[in-house]
Amino acid sequence: MMKRVLLCLSAFLFFISCKKQEIKQSVPAETAITLKINELYKLYGNSNDALYHKPFSDSLFSLELKKALEEAINASKADIEKVKKSDHPDEKPLLFEGAVFSSLYEGFTGYKIKSVIIHPDGTSADAVVDFEYTTLPPKITWTDQIHLMNSDQGWRIDNISFDSIGSAKDLKTSLNSFTQNAH
Repeated sequence: MMKRVLLCLSAFLFFISCKKQEIKQSVPAETAITLKINELYKLYGNSNDALYHKPFSDSLFSLELKKALEEAINASKADIEKVKKSDHPDEKPLLFEGAVFSSLYEGFTGYKIKSVIIHPDGTSADAVVDFEYTTLPPKITWTDQIHLMNSDQGWRIDNISFDSIGSAKDLKTSLNSFTQNAH
């Protein structure tokens, strides 16, 4: 009888330890980064509507980038209200126009993650993303580079370096300039 109890207990502990191992296994870094990039462009693709109506996710953006996004949106919302209450409510307030997370103002019709480079220390990575815009001829192609940071909570988008076809150097610089112009 005691042998059966010990055998059942051993089997039970074996299955529990297997389950814990399953939980501890994580998604490979390159896959996690790809999922973050896909989430970014699914949520914020070519529409700025989401910028104004959805909170910025702690799981998608680094704290620094999230703060810059929030400050820029708050500055825009404040300017919208200021214009509404002004003597000239028909003036155009400071708004985000064009694709914020892409070099080309018109946005993109497709993208492909070309490569993911995880830096040796494992705390940062760069993803090279090829974009295309085919709505109107001629077809336009460009490449942006997404910079990510890794923390205990996983990978977060920290900045985007824009291709030379855009008017801004990178996302953080663009957001900071927008915020400064609003004040």
